[in-house]
Amino acid sequence: MQERAHKDAAGAILFDATVSPQVDHDWFAPDYWRGRDALRMQSGGRGGVAIISSPAGECVLRHYHRGGLVARLMGDRYLWTGADRSRGFAEFRLLGTIARLGLPGPSIVAARYCRHGLFYTADLITRFIEDAPTLAECLAAGRLDGELAEEVGALVARFHRAGIWHADLNAHNVLVTTGQLYLIDFDRGQLRPPARAWQLANLRRLRRSLLKLGAAAQGEAVFEQNIWQPLLYRYGRTLDA
Repeated sequence: MQERAHKDAAGAILFDATVSPQVDHDWFAPDYWRGRDALRMQSGGRGGVAIISSPAGECVLRHYHRGGLVARLMGDRYLWTGADRSRGFAEFRLLGTIARLGLPGPSIVAARYCRHGLFYTADLITRFIEDAPTLAECLAAGRLDGELAEEVGALVARFHRAGIWHADLNAHNVLVTTGQLYLIDFDRGQLRPPARAWQLANLRRLRRSLLKLGAAAQGEAVFEQNIWQPLLYRYGRTLDA
């Protein structure tokens, strides 16, 4: 990756020059792509995401939105504490680290922030991963079995072994393709020294997500035996490899 930055009165853009030699503000405007019949919307996440047909290929354009009660007050605004700490720039650089480590995450294209006095808004563009249902969709379709659970365990362990902490590890943020699983949405993620405490907390979050989505429909004991224990077994083997 060749990181390049462009700053103007509206804000700043960080991009990978190996993907595109130049990225401007139009890239982050859904109406710009809509006017070129180069945009389609995909549900999921806070406010969903836009899939754009850009000069760099099909990409995901995501505008950062707050969640929970604070969203009523702040909407999509964040308190400005510096460019490097802006949501888009932080995720851009973490994804760059993930790529350098050879881990299966989204390929980064560009990130942007726009200043609004004491606040800012942010956007991120990553490569679109085709034919990749989420783990939640696989569960709903009856495709989550012990074998897939083991693959999920190995995926999570690879990130944990490298010290990558995911702030929202859940079944919606695991993509399943033929022969490859991906972990996505690293907003607020961090590179940390590997430690059992945060690794176990990440796993518990994933477990709660699966249970909330109905993975224990046949009973929690069946879920434990057929899904969770295979996941933990492969997780442990991969973490210690």
